[in-house]
Amino acid sequence: MNQYKVCVYAICKNEEKFVSRWVESMKEADQIYVLDTGSTDNTRKLLKKLGVHVKKKIITPWRFDVARKESLKMVPEDTDICVCTDLDEVLEKGWRKELEKTWNKDINRLSYQYNWSLDENNKPIISFYLDQIHSRFDYTWTHPVHEVLTYTGKNPEIRKTTDSIILNHYPDTTKSRSSYLPLLELSVKEDPNDDRNTHYLGREYMYYGKWNEAIDTLIKHLSLPSAVWKDERCASMRFIARCYKNLNRYEEARMWLDKAVKVAPYLRDPYMERALLEYQLKNWPEVEKYCLQALKISSHQKTYINEVFSWNNTVYDLLSISCYYQGKKKNAMKYIKIAIKMEPNNERLQNNLKLITEKD
Repeated sequence: MNQYKVCVYAICKNEEKFVSRWVESMKEADQIYVLDTGSTDNTRKLLKKLGVHVKKKIITPWRFDVARKESLKMVPEDTDICVCTDLDEVLEKGWRKELEKTWNKDINRLSYQYNWSLDENNKPIISFYLDQIHSRFDYTWTHPVHEVLTYTGKNPEIRKTTDSIILNHYPDTTKSRSSYLPLLELSVKEDPNDDRNTHYLGREYMYYGKWNEAIDTLIKHLSLPSAVWKDERCASMRFIARCYKNLNRYEEARMWLDKAVKVAPYLRDPYMERALLEYQLKNWPEVEKYCLQALKISSHQKTYINEVFSWNNTVYDLLSISCYYQGKKKNAMKYIKIAIKMEPNNERLQNNLKLITEKD
């Protein structure tokens, strides 16, 4: 028999293709609540058919934090545990049982494994801890985008972490990110000293190819007194370097990557970023050098900062190419075989293997 009343809540818009899968994974909860922010497809109809409590509300002007707050209001006040997810996410079976085992009446919030990116075999590529399981009261949502669940209680927040609850993310890659940039600009305008969203804004400028705006914003992030998390500082430095690379200012890119290595030498990412820079410039000994340094790091930090290229076959691919151009055929062959083993259907890698094999 369950000890706690558990409710899932979410926001959505035009996500009919995810409804059945999402409800199936969330149905271990006692009740499910969804705030629909203006779907024009069959999302609401499908949710209601599956027994979900649905309410429609248009949020104008659009803000993710306001929508999350409205969805949380739908959850009954006698709920013990709230679970916030999105419709493109799936909780692995048995999560309710694990939640009952882990939770106690003194806990306010629970962190769990979040697989943000998975490969075609459902193997996690980027994983970190998410903390959107919480008690019914003393919580609100803040920031217009990249919204944060914020504790508002008078007593100290009590958190716990479990590896037994796993949430997988299967995003809709066709959805536009067009609202993110203006919302991030608004978020930083509202709170100029918020290091997290200043970092996100700089990253977003980079995604849009606004290199100088990105550099200025990321340097501002690094100057904020609260920007003390080394992994994120390293990421800002890497992104600054990436911008300089796109501006063909390679020495400045190298300088910032050296800073990134210095601030977080335990991460593969700055070494791999440097290897990719040297690859672009065809500095083969340097490519080999930084790839080998990256491989010395075997501990994979569970944070959203991790780059996919730091942990897939990119390092072996680059090593093979750099060794090939340095005349190190034996090493080139060794590394290309490892890369192919990790991605056997990659035609380019297979062609590289043939090229190395045929080389005199």
